[in-house]
Amino acid sequence: MKDNFPIEIIKRNNPSFPEKLARIPSCPPQIFFKGKINSSKNSVAIVGTRRATEHGLKAAHKIAKDLTYHNITIISGLAIGIDTAAHKGAMDGGGITWAVLACGLDNVYPSINSSLAKDIISNNGCLVSEYPPKTPSYPNQFLARNRIIAGLSKAVIVIEAPKESGALATAKFAIEQGKDVFVVSGPFGAPTFEGSWGLIRNGATPVFNIKELLEHLGITQTSAQKTININTLKSNEQLIVNTLKNSSKALMVDKIVAITKLMPQDVNIALSGLMFNDYIQEINGAYQISSEIYFV
Repeated sequence: MKDNFPIEIIKRNNPSFPEKLARIPSCPPQIFFKGKINSSKNSVAIVGTRRATEHGLKAAHKIAKDLTYHNITIISGLAIGIDTAAHKGAMDGGGITWAVLACGLDNVYPSINSSLAKDIISNNGCLVSEYPPKTPSYPNQFLARNRIIAGLSKAVIVIEAPKESGALATAKFAIEQGKDVFVVSGPFGAPTFEGSWGLIRNGATPVFNIKELLEHLGITQTSAQKTININTLKSNEQLIVNTLKNSSKALMVDKIVAITKLMPQDVNIALSGLMFNDYIQEINGAYQISSEIYFV
């Protein structure tokens, strides 16, 4: 990855060394980083399989995005699949995310995520590695990398993990480090969630919504509205948001169709996108702007 960000090094005895990482038994004597290494009191790891389903990808993106609304830094491993969705979700929420690599920071792996790595640094996040520049990504280093993902975090959230998954190793490291492990369950019988169910059987905490997760983490929810630039939405979404803003009450789908003159299927698609991002809420079949969102 060619960029203007220097690779820096910080030793364990430096006061700026991440405090949570310094406390783990197998802490490296130093770490290399690109970006801002500011230690976060509330940082949570989100991990899962590279071969993620749409269900897992949406869950990772949404959870990461929602957690950043509460000033939580998202830690993950820059892999394709769940890691990528988590990093993107954090940035889409205007938050900070860190990526822990299993190679030197001069050569991002996987290369397909080089652009994502650059975006992470540009958005006040950072890349971290215990390996010096020019170190290739050998297979055994990914397992070692997972202890650092857990070490940098207050807790680990496993989104989607089959029986053989690096995410299970990250969860194991978290347990050894005395940290909580949370699991988002998946569709009944889905093989990519078999490892997740195993974690729950062995005592990990299943979570079903952000409110519940924040309570488990001991983090007070913030009530401030989040400002969204309406021009960042798709054209149909903008039309629907403006329609809801101008209405004194929640609107049913047929009423939205009548006012916007959009096709019903286009309204449903736009509503799904707005609901996914928590920009609007549905109450008894009618839609209104979320109380936590302010459009400008």
